[in-house]
Amino acid sequence: MSIHIAAKPGEIADKILLPGDPLRAKFIAENFLEDAVCFNEVRNMLGYTGTYKGERISVMGTGMGMPSISIYARELIVDYGVKKLIRVGTAGSIDPDVHVRELVLAQAAATNSNIIRNDFPEYDFPQIADFTLLDKAYHIAKDLGLTTHVGSVLSSDVFYSNMPERNMRLGELGVKAIEMEAAALYYLAAQHGVQALGIMTISDSLVHPEEDTTAEERQNTFTDMMKVGLETLIS
Repeated sequence: MSIHIAAKPGEIADKILLPGDPLRAKFIAENFLEDAVCFNEVRNMLGYTGTYKGERISVMGTGMGMPSISIYARELIVDYGVKKLIRVGTAGSIDPDVHVRELVLAQAAATNSNIIRNDFPEYDFPQIADFTLLDKAYHIAKDLGLTTHVGSVLSSDVFYSNMPERNMRLGELGVKAIEMEAAALYYLAAQHGVQALGIMTISDSLVHPEEDTTAEERQNTFTDMMKVGLETLIS
C-alpha cells in the first residue's frame, strides 16, 4: 500500500476513472461496474475495482484541486502501475456556446497554479491530453449523440475568484471552461509516460448562470461522461 491508498498490489486495474467526488466514484461503481470491490477508504477517498463489459476497471475519487489529485494520481501511477487515467468531473463554462450538461474534452489545460512553474520557471510547459484517448473519446461521444466540445480549459487554484473578469477574458480567447485538476493530471502523465484525459460535464455557467445545477445533481447524475470515459478506457 502507498501512503494515501490502502490497496494491496494487484487490487487496482491499470485503467481508472478519476472523479473528484468520492461519492461519484461510489455511484459509478454501483451503477456501471460488475462485482465492484472497495479497495480504499482512507480519508473517505473511496476507490473500487470491478469489470465493465468484461474489462477490469477501477474508479477512485481524487478530491478537489491540483494538490489533491497530484497525490492520488502519482501514487496510482508509481505504486500501482496505472497506465490510463481519465478524469470525469465538472466544470464551469466561460464560453457562451458551451451549455450546462454538455461535455468538454480537455485537449489542453492552461493553469494559474505554480505546481508546474516550480519545476520549469523559465518555460510555459504545455499541459496536453493524450491524443489517442482524446480521439477515441470524441468519436464515442459523437456516436452516442452527445453535444461535445473539444478545446482548452483553465485548471484554476481558485474556486471563488476575486477577479472573475480575467477568467471571462479567457473565454473570449477560446477557453471552454474552468475546472481545478486537469493540468496537474496531464503533467503527471507527461512525467511518467502514461495516458491521461479530462472529460468534464458543464455543471454551471459564468455566462448563463440560470442553467446551473444543484450539488445533488452533480453527485448523482452526469452519467454521459461516465459512459464516455468507460468506453474510452476499454476501446
